Amino acid sequence: MIKILKDSYGRTIDYLRISITDHCNLRCVYCVTDNVTWVPHEEILRFEEIATIVRTFVKEGIRKVRITGGEPLMRKGLPEFISQISTTEGLEDLSLTTNGVFLHPLARDLKEAGLKRINVSLDTFKPERYKIITGRDLFKQVWQGIQTAREVGLFPVKINVVAMKGVNDDELLDFVRLTMDEPYVIRFIEYMPVNEKWNEESFLSVKKIRQRIESVYPLVPIEGTHNNGPARVFRVPGSKGEIGLISPLSNHFCGTCNRIRLTADGHLRPCLFSDLEIDLKTSLRNGGGKAALRQLLDRALKLKPLQHHLNTVSATKCHRGMWSIGG
Repeated sequence: MIKILKDSYGRTIDYLRISITDHCNLRCVYCVTDNVTWVPHEEILRFEEIATIVRTFVKEGIRKVRITGGEPLMRKGLPEFISQISTTEGLEDLSLTTNGVFLHPLARDLKEAGLKRINVSLDTFKPERYKIITGRDLFKQVWQGIQTAREVGLFPVKINVVAMKGVNDDELLDFVRLTMDEPYVIRFIEYMPVNEKWNEESFLSVKKIRQRIESVYPLVPIEGTHNNGPARVFRVPGSKGEIGLISPLSNHFCGTCNRIRLTADGHLRPCLFSDLEIDLKTSLRNGGGKAALRQLLDRALKLKPLQHHLNTVSATKCHRGMWSIGG
């Protein structure tokens, strides 16, 4: 019998995002804070602990798992871990989000281990601008990794672009043009207030992003495509790729949210933008077992809020860094 997980508002919860490390080799302006601190190694969940959580939750109704970080490719033994969980009965989709720096040498191993698809963060095609945004001069490695991921058969390869006014908005059409001849999925994401560096003047709404694109290229909506999550998806007529627009601020998608998140140090977060967390690690390490995990999962679903409040005066701020939550 197939189980279906529901939260208190009747939303089906079938998607688990897992941060396997809070460490990252980049210092992106929209993510890492100036006073970043890393979780001690012994507090990070071990791969066998994460595998236990995955298998337990899939039996309860989780169908999709995404591996995130920090930067997940920094963690040793990742292909072996992917192989360990990819054969979980009932798991329909296994994906990964990365900054792409270490992707080139690992892409084939990840594919052979059972990874199905991949998202790569890339906010610019200009190496000098990439260094300004990320704090590192690594554009060439990332672009090589994206190409390798496509070559080894990870599909689709999605490129996540945080669109920022006055920073990279002059490249929106360059990203669109990439989809004309290549089957990449470009996902434009609104710049979110997740650290003290957030500048409202740099915010660019999805509405304005779409207007910019449609001033040159017509966008045709695509309905019912693969694993789009919160993105509204479009295609330029005749193109091989797709365009996704994600609007967490200007038009949030909380009403259809289907996800929960596991932090690198073993806490279950019902909502990305709320500090509410359920401690799974303590239960695991105290021998709580699968029954205890199921109870904690049920508690998390009951506490999942109807929506976030990022764009309101009474906002519930997210005080934990994105690098440990997994975004």
